[in-house]
Amino acid sequence: MSGPVRVLSIAGTDPTGGAGLQADLKAIAAHDGYGMAVVTAVVAQNTHGVRSVHMPDVTVLRDQLDAVSDDVVVDAVKIGMLGTTAVVREVTDWLQAHRPPVVVVDPVMVATSGDRLLDADAEVAMTELFALADLVTPNRSELAVLAGLAGVAGVAGSETVDADAVVAALAVARRWDVLVLAKGGHAGGSTSDDVLVASDGAVRVFRGPRVPTRNTHGTGCSLSSAIATLAARHGDWELAVRGAKDWLTAALEGADALEVGSGNGPVDHGALVRRALPPVRSTDLWWTDAEELLAATIDTPFLRGMADGTLDPDVFAGYLAQDVHYLRAYERHLGAVGERSAGPAAAFWAAAAAGCAEEAASLHHRRLAGTRADDAVDPTCAGYLAHLAACAEADDVAVLAAAVLPCFRVYAWVGAQFGAAAVLPGAGELHPYADWVTAYGDPGFAASSAAATEHVEDLARGASPAVRGAMARAFRASVAWELAFFRMPTGDAVGAPGSPDGRGYRAAGTTTSAVGVLGLTDGSVAPGASRTSSTASADPSTEQRIQVKSG
Repeated sequence: MSGPVRVLSIAGTDPTGGAGLQADLKAIAAHDGYGMAVVTAVVAQNTHGVRSVHMPDVTVLRDQLDAVSDDVVVDAVKIGMLGTTAVVREVTDWLQAHRPPVVVVDPVMVATSGDRLLDADAEVAMTELFALADLVTPNRSELAVLAGLAGVAGVAGSETVDADAVVAALAVARRWDVLVLAKGGHAGGSTSDDVLVASDGAVRVFRGPRVPTRNTHGTGCSLSSAIATLAARHGDWELAVRGAKDWLTAALEGADALEVGSGNGPVDHGALVRRALPPVRSTDLWWTDAEELLAATIDTPFLRGMADGTLDPDVFAGYLAQDVHYLRAYERHLGAVGERSAGPAAAFWAAAAAGCAEEAASLHHRRLAGTRADDAVDPTCAGYLAHLAACAEADDVAVLAAAVLPCFRVYAWVGAQFGAAAVLPGAGELHPYADWVTAYGDPGFAASSAAATEHVEDLARGASPAVRGAMARAFRASVAWELAFFRMPTGDAVGAPGSPDGRGYRAAGTTTSAVGVLGLTDGSVAPGASRTSSTASADPSTEQRIQVKSG
């Protein structure tokens, strides 16, 4: 089969998730298997031990088993805690009728905490189950019990691969014609070596380091489930054991960082998978989350008109007048981020603030050339600035940094969409907005956008989940305000009735609700907008008239 192997776990539960069915399903998923589970016992346990065990009626157990086998092809089964003779016999009967290609039995008799999980009569009944198994995976204490059932003395010694362990495993293997993996986790020594013994006397030792941790809860459950999954995929027991052991070593190495429980905690089932995955970048998640807003942004009449050179010059001038209002406040916010940062980040934000001031005084200055200098702050511009001002009040500067980032990223992204067109297609005449289009796509600005993103990413990486959530919301709102800002010069509707040229252009400065500009028609309020006014409150200092003089 080309898809994930289908692995059934038959075992008891662990409400803390470290052992039993919960651990089995995690181990199966960690090896790209599709996990299924049949409950044999409801176990009230945690990292300190077992409190109680409830055994459902065996008819419920059989109903579960039949429900799976009547509908699903099972590639492998891992059998864990069974608990009673009746349960052992029910599972044995089902296995005789529905034996999958791979059967692994983890003879759960004693928990890591020392609690007994299988009664004496059930131990004897287990021998019939072993005859149907491919592999049995006892720890050293369990191997001693099994060796006794096979008529051989138990396991002694403390070496990692002692002779008694091999003798006992061989006796069990020959008695029931089954592979035996004698696990070394409970043995002494500086390594934790497992021994795979076949009924014909073949022996292979799988060596591994002994990880210094007390968090070993559920290691037996996890290892046996991983082996069952890998054996079903690879068709080879030695490859399966090798792969599962390496995975378990990584899971043990990551166990302490989980901080689950105050006793004998679980292993980290996702450790090895996590190492193989690329790191999750918050700024990438935010950008992907904003895809719909970005698609609407590049499709605004303002940007389409700028790209093809048909944008009304007066509409563009109105946009610039609002952009100057915005940049004056934006410069202060960039500076504030720099003042609350340190090292290279502080230098970057300070330089960005200086560049913002220069932008307002040069390209905008030349482009406006005295026109539209008296335009008041548009409600959309005011709403955006109110949003930034609110983010500036956050206790953590990371929130403000996330809020100012979209101005970098959206403009750089728009530039990448535009390209560097400076001549109208097929006309040979100079593109009327060539300097502006070129400024959007300037490589230097793209580099600044990338640098700003990295500095914000650093802040997100070191932030608490609560602060990261606030950063995500600040970023999302700023992207929405960027869209509103590009909609601002032309109004909401493209081709609105009564517009001079059918494009729906609107001169900046006329009153439009920020809610309407953002297109929120469900009664919600746009970021920074007031529910009681059609205009959003702005920082009072932004209400000044920007006098732009000709060159």
